[in-house]
Amino acid sequence: MAFRDTELAIERAVVVPVVREDGADEALSVAAWLIEQGLEVVELTASTPGWERAVGALDGVVVGAGTLRTREDAERAVAAGAQFLVTPCPAPEVRTVAEAAGVPLLEGGFTPGEVLAATDRGIAKLFPAHVGGTELLRSILALSPGARIVPTGGIRLADVPAWLDAGAYAVGIGSELRPDPGVAGVLRETLAAARAR
Repeated sequence: MAFRDTELAIERAVVVPVVREDGADEALSVAAWLIEQGLEVVELTASTPGWERAVGALDGVVVGAGTLRTREDAERAVAAGAQFLVTPCPAPEVRTVAEAAGVPLLEGGFTPGEVLAATDRGIAKLFPAHVGGTELLRSILALSPGARIVPTGGIRLADVPAWLDAGAYAVGIGSELRPDPGVAGVLRETLAAARAR
C-alpha cells in the first residue's frame, strides 16, 4: 500500500486498536476479532512476544508495529511487513528507518513541543493522552490547525466521539478492545457514527 493510502486508511479507520498480548497467537486471535467488527487498521506492539510473526501473518488489514524505540526493532518491523510504525516517544532512529523504508511513522510525544515536531514530519501520536485529555489536544491544535494527531493511552471506547470532536485524526484504543459481545456492539455503533460524520 502506498504511503499516502496508508495514512488515509488510518484516518478512515477512526479507531486504531493497539494489540498487546502474551504471544503472537493471542495477538492474531484478537486482531481477527477486530477485523470482524469492521476495523481496517491494527497496531501490533513490539512488547508482545513473537510480535514479528504476528505482523507477518496478519492479512486483510493495514498492519502497523508499535512500541518501537530502537533502529533494530524498526528494521525488524519493516522486514516483517509492517505498513506503518509507531513509537511511544520521540525516536530519531525509528524515524530514520521509516523514512528509508517509505512507510508512515506515528511518532509519539506528550509535550506540545514534542507533538508539534512530530506533526511537522507526519502523523503524531499523543501519548499518554488521558493525562492531558481532550483539552490538551485542543490546545496543541490551536497552535497548528489541521495537524494530524492520534491520541492514544488510557482512552475508553465511549470517549472516542469526544476526541474526534476535539480534532483527533484517529483514536488509539488498547486493552478495552477484546472479544466481547458488549464491546462489539459499542465498537460498531461508534464506528458507524464516526464514519457518518
